[in-house]
Parts: sequence; structure tokens; C-alpha cells
Amino acid sequence: MTPEELADRLERAATRIGLAIARGVQHTGTLGQARIRGNASGRPGPNVITGAYRNSWQAHTRRIPYGAVCTLGTDLPYGRRLEFGFTGTDSLGRSYNQPPFPHVQPALPFIGETLMAQMRLAVAEVLL
Repeated sequence: MTPEELADRLERAATRIGLAIARGVQHTGTLGQARIRGNASGRPGPNVITGAYRNSWQAHTRRIPYGAVCTLGTDLPYGRRLEFGFTGTDSLGRSYNQPPFPHVQPALPFIGETLMAQMRLAVAEVLL
């Protein structure tokens, strides 16, 4: 391959990499959301009573130049208490001694490995 051919190949890849990365980030977000929801479906995570907390976990992906950003989270106020536990008195004067029920932290290694695999696939896709 000549330097000119390599330059053309890299130029074509540069125009396609953003979309490939965005697809990988969105897929990782979907799988991460599913893993967190699964971890929040009983011990060692929180017990499921209504499923509202588990279903509150959302993945929001947005495009940026040459890539994407995905945010995983819940808008329920007791999410941090379930993940990290809480001991003390809340703003309403109620006393708690709630142990942590981790469900996000155990999903992080899987999410990181999935993201790395998706980025390898994105680079391979645009360089072919």
C-alpha cells in the first residue's frame, strides 16, 4: 500500500468513525442498562416489590463530533441510598440504618469491557 492509498483509506475512515462509535456507545448503554436492571432485581441488589425502581433506569445516548456520550441513571431519589446504604436521620426526621445493596458497581466491569469491544469493532468496521 502506497502512502497515498493509506492517506485515502484513513480519510474515508475519518468520515465514518463518528457514526460507528455512536452505534457502539448506544449498544453498550443498552447492555449496561439491562445489566443494572438485572442486578436491581433481588439480592445482592435491592428486592423488587413493584419494579418501579428497576424500570426507572434509563440509558440516554447523544451524538458529539466523532462519537457519542451515554449516560446511565435513574431519576428516583432513593437510588443512591439503595446503592450505597444510608445510616442516619433524613430531612424528615426519620432514622435509618439501611445497608447498601450494590447493583451499579457490579455492572461496571461488564460495561467497560463491552465498551472496549464495541470500540474495537467500530475501528475495524471503518478501516475495512
